[in-house]
Amino acid sequence: MRLKTTLATAAIATVMGVAPAMADLVFPGLSYRTGPYAPNGIPFADGYADYMTLINERDGGLEGVKIKLIECETGYNTEKGVECYESTKGEGSLIYQPLSTGITYQLIPKATADNIPVHSMGYGRTSAADGTVFPWIFNYPATYWDGASIAINHILDLEGGNINGKKISLVYHNSAYGKEPIRTLEELGKKHGYQLTLYPVDHPGQEQKATWLQIRRDRPDYVLMWGWGVMNSVAVQEAANIRFPMDHFIGVWWSGSENDVLPAGDGANGYKALALANPGSDYPIYADLKKYVHDAGKAAGDGSHAGEVLYNRGMYAALLAVEAARKAMEIHNTKDLTPAMIRDGMEALEITNETMTNLGLPDFGPEFKVTCANHGGSGLGKVQQWDASAKEWKVITDWIAADREVIDALIKEDAEAYAKENNITPRTCE
Repeated sequence: MRLKTTLATAAIATVMGVAPAMADLVFPGLSYRTGPYAPNGIPFADGYADYMTLINERDGGLEGVKIKLIECETGYNTEKGVECYESTKGEGSLIYQPLSTGITYQLIPKATADNIPVHSMGYGRTSAADGTVFPWIFNYPATYWDGASIAINHILDLEGGNINGKKISLVYHNSAYGKEPIRTLEELGKKHGYQLTLYPVDHPGQEQKATWLQIRRDRPDYVLMWGWGVMNSVAVQEAANIRFPMDHFIGVWWSGSENDVLPAGDGANGYKALALANPGSDYPIYADLKKYVHDAGKAAGDGSHAGEVLYNRGMYAALLAVEAARKAMEIHNTKDLTPAMIRDGMEALEITNETMTNLGLPDFGPEFKVTCANHGGSGLGKVQQWDASAKEWKVITDWIAADREVIDALIKEDAEAYAKENNITPRTCE
């Protein structure tokens, strides 16, 4: 009886010229608001959720279709992250953003088999930038290997283009995430003649005294950091304790939030980090967020993180997901999207300054274009520096390009090895 009633209702709606209600666009959010990585996970999750809410409240949804956000707590635990994926993929989930390199590695074969796209923005497996081997995985606008090269290029700029004989150290989270830049830094060391020293820090990173005492003995010219969560703030404090010159200490874009520097007070002054986009809240979109989300009592958190680096990054990740969905609607001439259509939208995505200006974020991030072969974007990044007196990040460079000669060769090598190991025949991109 219920089936007959439903069919009859649909028929009446068609006769009366009223289309049946469109299904929500489901965007799962693999977040972590608990555990040792919560201080970094919370602002990202808030920014991601608040942007989706803004689209619903201000615009009535994406092209009139409401967005449904399903948040699932991973605790930055790979096993829990996979469980979140398995428990939400049947809800009509269109795109996954794991916010964890470990989770991303586990989801690559699963999501590929399920034909659901994954966007690991500035993290995950760097060689997934090769769209011929990884058609369902994207990591635009830049990858970890880009980040390693950008950091070295910044040092080259500081040293007049010659770093032969310099000593560069990497302090890294002893996980798949932290190990990502090592091969790139080794190859760049061969090219530029610097000596690389590695310092792994075990999860969660609260004990680093021995590491920094060793750094004090080794006296490197520069220290790079691939850290996350409490590891970052501890490292900044320990660097300050040994009086390491903070302007020679450079973190990746996941080691450059307010949470990473505020605990060290004045000791963090001058510390640098890479940036995927600009910090701060001086953008038109924040007036809309205030009106439609925060003041309306619809914010995911208490609003205190708005404008912070990781809040902005979560918002940026949501924006790119929404724009990929918008592109998919254009390509397929429908608002009833599938994950495969979203994948097509991601692969045809082009973000220009005009795009970002129209979205209320002028000059916020880099221009980039995704293609069949290139899922990694432009590979650009900036360097920001912490001003302890003003308690804010200040961008000190323009966009810096990665060394494509080195990075692209490494991506090709790793992608080809992955294809061979997994019996994948790379697709042809025209």
